[in-house]
Amino acid sequence: MIKNIIHQNKLLSIIIRTNYKENGIKFFTPSEFSQQLGYMNRPKDYVILPHFHNLVERNINFTKEVLFIKSGKVRVDFYNDEKNYLESYILYAGDVILFAYGGHGFKMLEPTEIIEVKQGPYVGDIDKNCFEPVNDDKLNIKH
Repeated sequence: MIKNIIHQNKLLSIIIRTNYKENGIKFFTPSEFSQQLGYMNRPKDYVILPHFHNLVERNINFTKEVLFIKSGKVRVDFYNDEKNYLESYILYAGDVILFAYGGHGFKMLEPTEIIEVKQGPYVGDIDKNCFEPVNDDKLNIKH
């Protein structure tokens, strides 16, 4: 299953559940995103030709990140650009999520391993703007 998190017509995030399955190749992100997220399901003996990627200058204004939930269970809280809480989703082992816009925070509900991929180079404190998380009594957990 694919879940797009949208707020005011802006794609905040894409969740790919571990049970998602489709034949061929499918990209979930618009072509203008600086981080592309796709899925491949290819049969035995399918060949992807050897290749390299050409030098292409790109201008990246917002960090997009992808998390692979390797094990455990984590709650993801979504916020708008004004730091207002919107809603939450629970991610499980095998789920993948791309963060495109808006704010996000996490609470580990079990011991959890996560693999993170995002653009670099990392520029330290100027890369993020941290703020207070939502109180548990205000949670709106979606499925």
